[in-house]
Amino acid sequence: MPEMPKGMFQRGSSYYVRLFSGGQDRWVSLGSDFDEASAQLLKLRQGGRPPSRETVAQAAERWLTSYVATARNQKGQQIATRRVERYLERALGPKLVEKVSKGDLRSYRLWLERLPLSPQTVVHILSDARCLFRWCEDMGMIDRSPVPRRLLPRIQERPPDRLSEGELEGLVHLPEPHGFVIRLALATGLRWAELCRAQASHVERGMLVVSHTKSSRIRRVPLSPELLGEIRGRVGRLVGFPAENPMSFTRTVRRLSGVERFHVHQLRHTFACRWLEAGGSLAALQQVLGHSTVVTTQRYARLDEEAIRREAERVQTVAATVAAAAVRAIGGSRQELNPSG
Repeated sequence: MPEMPKGMFQRGSSYYVRLFSGGQDRWVSLGSDFDEASAQLLKLRQGGRPPSRETVAQAAERWLTSYVATARNQKGQQIATRRVERYLERALGPKLVEKVSKGDLRSYRLWLERLPLSPQTVVHILSDARCLFRWCEDMGMIDRSPVPRRLLPRIQERPPDRLSEGELEGLVHLPEPHGFVIRLALATGLRWAELCRAQASHVERGMLVVSHTKSSRIRRVPLSPELLGEIRGRVGRLVGFPAENPMSFTRTVRRLSGVERFHVHQLRHTFACRWLEAGGSLAALQQVLGHSTVVTTQRYARLDEEAIRREAERVQTVAATVAAAAVRAIGGSRQELNPSG
């Protein structure tokens, strides 16, 4: 193989040159053929901008190893890798990045919607594709991202998947250790992984200190006196179930309680709904749940049908009381004006 021109380097099967523009370094793909890459490099040095010869699959590999590896946690990196391998590479992998059009991405969405995927999953996969092409634009591989407006489908909003008071009555009285785990989750709103990491030593001044959270922020969750009494005397982890797979816990709870639709995350939804129904503030709930923005928390402010019915009955009772008082006041005034009548 002839000597590589100065400034050109190889990564995997492709050749690149590193340029400095706009205050930052960027890689320009020269393709996977050595002679063609050398010609493209010569054209670039003569003042032209060579077209990117990098495929979507190659760009996605670099996106995963540079951007995703530094911007997302380990779980997020694994999810992004699976989405690339299962969907993006199958649909657009061999296509050159610079040749991807708005129509190609709309076709990608239609292909995803024909697969047995939930609408929310389709949104997440398309969000990753949008992020990839914006990264390609930042890296100088394309002049402009081809992602069209309104690529992501709109999802019909659903009410929080909460448990009813009747279902909770049976769940909180389950035998140990399942009953305690349910009471702990229902009183704190913790995610399953956070529950499994919680330890008795994390309780400080009536608050549970939650670290290693999804948002990477430490938060403190207040505990009720009843729950503090249950935790007192415990040592080590409060939940003795594996964090990676809550399904064994879920199956056992369904069998013991008879609540077939139960899943662990319902306890978090139920905690949030009950907090607001009891008059708790939205801002405080955001802090307790660990949401990065209050927009995520606001979905719990949409009360369920039963809560709305109770509020309507309360308003009607107050209105009837006020009306009755007004009638009595009017009657009393008439009596004062006409004592003999």
